[in-house]
Amino acid sequence: MSGLEGNSALYFVDRHAQGPLADKPAFVEASGAKRTMTYGELAADSGRMAELYEKHGIRREDRVAMLVLDQVEFPVIFWGSLKAGVIPVALNTLLAGDVYDVILRDSRAQALFVSVELLPVVAPVLEGNPYLSKVFVIGSDSNDYLDFGSELKSCQPREALPVTSDEGAFWLYSSGSTGQPKGVRHVHGSLKYTADTYGTQVLGITEEDIVYSAAKFFFAYGLGNAMTFPMSVGATTILLSGRPTPDSVLELVNEYRPTIFCGVPTLYAALNAHVESGKGKLDASLRRCISAGEALPEEVGKSWEAITQCEILDGVGSTEMLHIFLSNRSDDVVYGTSGVAVPGYELRLVDETGNDVGDGEVGELLVNGNSAAADYWNQRTKTRTTFEGEWTRTGDKYERRADGRLVYCGRTDDMFKVSGIWVSPFEVEQSLASHKLVLEAAVVPFRDNDDLEKPKAFVVLKDGVAEDNISEVLKSHVQNQIGKWKYPRRIEIVGELPKTATGKIQRFKLRDQS
Repeated sequence: MSGLEGNSALYFVDRHAQGPLADKPAFVEASGAKRTMTYGELAADSGRMAELYEKHGIRREDRVAMLVLDQVEFPVIFWGSLKAGVIPVALNTLLAGDVYDVILRDSRAQALFVSVELLPVVAPVLEGNPYLSKVFVIGSDSNDYLDFGSELKSCQPREALPVTSDEGAFWLYSSGSTGQPKGVRHVHGSLKYTADTYGTQVLGITEEDIVYSAAKFFFAYGLGNAMTFPMSVGATTILLSGRPTPDSVLELVNEYRPTIFCGVPTLYAALNAHVESGKGKLDASLRRCISAGEALPEEVGKSWEAITQCEILDGVGSTEMLHIFLSNRSDDVVYGTSGVAVPGYELRLVDETGNDVGDGEVGELLVNGNSAAADYWNQRTKTRTTFEGEWTRTGDKYERRADGRLVYCGRTDDMFKVSGIWVSPFEVEQSLASHKLVLEAAVVPFRDNDDLEKPKAFVVLKDGVAEDNISEVLKSHVQNQIGKWKYPRRIEIVGELPKTATGKIQRFKLRDQS
């Protein structure tokens, strides 16, 4: 793909606006003003972004930060930036002000688009920023900043700039399961590549689908679920700007009746517990459910399928690869495994010396596919150790079964040995989560009195469960399920686990407590 055809906004937006889907809703808000935006309206409004940028001195290849909730302005700004050759940087909407300060300075964003609800968090760090020249507020006519709505309305639509598919398109900041977010730079061609691979060949999305993604736009997983995949076929996406709680998700699903639901393991577990306890009910019929962000515990998948009669396609993706490259398939789901390679991707499991490991052995997962990021912004050493030619190191440890399916073992720095034998934290966590009293669990190593590493578990119990003798009960449960040496020597009952906004457990924070 070259020339004008390389601008991904033409494929995902203007192609539909110029055809029979022009008046079809592309996005429907389930919260706030509950607005609807058609493909034709999206094409026109995103086309206005080029003139807006020109008026405010923002030029091609400048970066603009997007601290925007899941609302119709997000796709307008994102696709409008791509049309204008400006680089949108989607930011996690759940961070603290000092983290925004670091990211805004690191990215050197020339402008910030911010939902009015998030302005109080970021406003204190805006003064004194040496790079920001403009701040556009969405949903407010604040005198202190520019009103995005009125600024956009005063502009006229323009055609998309000609670019190649290899040109820089947008950045995402990694969620930082190790606490250090990194600017991940993606090109135009990566968006269509994920749609042609996972979206078409695994998800099987069609024009008739209605999609709801609990994962937000700023997350690579959510960007594909809620925007790239539905827009590749002209489907409709339901948006929820607020936090996806069991109550809000069930209300949305029952009212808007999406056919595709995209969740994360934590939310599926919470929904299961909510429905099973009689606190909520799912009345809609789902055609497809998917999960990513962390490996899906077997019991969570089975419980959800029993409730909904819809299997969960658990998969693995990353910010660096933009979306899922390893997944279970429809009518071929094996819970407790991550499935097989998505068509279009190659996978390897390697040991510490870079040699391939055999079936039944644990190795680090490497992936090769054309959606790989260009690099990490201004982090050359990390770029060189992650992106090795055509292969990208994921930092995840997996075991390949004889049938070719991969089983998640943990992050490379999460694995540890007990009595000289590797222990997978995820295996112990799955065992704990299979107990009827447990909602979720996380396992990390700790040093015992002999200075030897042993497993410690942090466990969240289901509502209303008494804690009497629960630790001994759970220890015996794990011993009987997966092995005498793998059971957690210590168990701490907690109200919640530390997680990134994308649902990944931050085990480094738990290790600090052990």
